[in-house]
Amino acid sequence: MKNDRVKTVAIIPAWNEESTIAKVILRAKQHVDNVIVCDDGSTDMTPLIAEALGAMVIRHAERRGKGEALRTLSKEVMELGPDIIVALDGDGQHDPDEIPLLVKPIEAGESEVVIGSRYVDGGKMDAPWYRRLGLWALNFLYGKATGLPVKDTQSGFRAYSQKAFGLLIKYDANGYGVEGEQLMLAAKNGFKVTEVPISAKYRNLKTTSKKPALLQGADLIATLLRIVVEERPLKYLGLPGIGLTSLGAMLGLYLLWMFNITRYFSVLIALLAAVMLTVGMVLVVFAITLHGLKRVSEKLNRFNESAHCNSK
Repeated sequence: MKNDRVKTVAIIPAWNEESTIAKVILRAKQHVDNVIVCDDGSTDMTPLIAEALGAMVIRHAERRGKGEALRTLSKEVMELGPDIIVALDGDGQHDPDEIPLLVKPIEAGESEVVIGSRYVDGGKMDAPWYRRLGLWALNFLYGKATGLPVKDTQSGFRAYSQKAFGLLIKYDANGYGVEGEQLMLAAKNGFKVTEVPISAKYRNLKTTSKKPALLQGADLIATLLRIVVEERPLKYLGLPGIGLTSLGAMLGLYLLWMFNITRYFSVLIALLAAVMLTVGMVLVVFAITLHGLKRVSEKLNRFNESAHCNSK
């Protein structure tokens, strides 16, 4: 049942979902005010079905990836001015009838981001063992990186307050790494993130991923590495760079000492020392540069926010 006091919009990225999109839209419309679908270059009847069922459809001429589809949806949904935005997949993995569970903490003012979790008490999923193992590893890595007590970091079934959504759409990922990067942004901006139990369906779906599992996992890990390096360049690039430079210098001194004693010049040690010194110094310079750019970017963002507030 719709809430007359709160305007809620559902956004659905979709690619070749003609067998499931109708059911997702019809059930979602029972709980929200509007449904917006981004057709990410489908070659089947996905956009036609969505339009026929009254959803607002935005089309990509070619496939761009889930992250880009959500970015396109965000631009459209913010123009509608909803109080709550709900994101869910179009393949039937998420149950639209659970939307009220996701929006309840936001309506109550208890949270700004709500994740439909497969791992909290009451959550269910029928995923195969290898997917469970991969999700466990990703949840562990992203949990450590974000510092948030979130058990299901990869769930795409989420609800956002308008304020949170406006900031969390400023991610860089184009693929499946969007969910993890949004958590990084939520932690950075101090948003309250909570989880509610959902049931995720994997069996009997046409497909549970548009990428092979290994490629999807590689995409998620690459996104994680990019984020942590960008956020903490001195720690993740500078410290290793200093370590390599130090080792290279010690090898060089050892080479000189050994040559002075034995008159034997080791080409292998010389090459190792040169490589370590070169790579180490490059990492240090790169880390300092990234750190400086990050500081400048933060100052520009604060200046723009201040100017925006003063213009109101």
